[in-house]
Amino acid sequence: MTDNRQSLADLAALTNQPAPAPAPAQGSTEGDIMVEAPVAPTAPTMPLREQEIDSLGRAYATGRRKDAVARVWLKPGTGKIVINGRDQEVYFARPTLRLVINQVFGITEREGQYDVMCTVKGGGLSGQAGAVKHGISQAITRYEPVLRAPVKAAGFLTRDSRVVERKKYGKAKARRSFQFSKR
Repeated sequence: MTDNRQSLADLAALTNQPAPAPAPAQGSTEGDIMVEAPVAPTAPTMPLREQEIDSLGRAYATGRRKDAVARVWLKPGTGKIVINGRDQEVYFARPTLRLVINQVFGITEREGQYDVMCTVKGGGLSGQAGAVKHGISQAITRYEPVLRAPVKAAGFLTRDSRVVERKKYGKAKARRSFQFSKR
């Protein structure tokens, strides 16, 4: 078995480019002069995506969870959230559901800076709250593309694909069997 190891000089010869000089170890000395390692170029601070807003200055996104679908419009404002024409305290009476919706603003440190207008259909209240959260996450990253990294790291941009498992024949529910009778 032959050993076919190649160096950077061999690769440079294949591409007809000059071979890069090997970098000395950091802190190595040549005579009395300290040689510093080359500094890597920094990444640009510009966002990779462009801001997507409509003619009214709003960002639009669709959020989904279970069987619920939420259409979300987000614009700068005082932090008012309106769902199907009702305030969030009226539509989502449970505080845990309101907490789910406001998680995105907590992660991005934007509490009270955006107004949200939303229409949501299908599913139950828990699924609808998850759909609104997903829609707000998508919309805020379209309005401020810089916020995409923290929102994505929190996992809010990914649609939660878990849905109810269907009922199987010969079973009481999806997996539950009928009660066993010995006699």
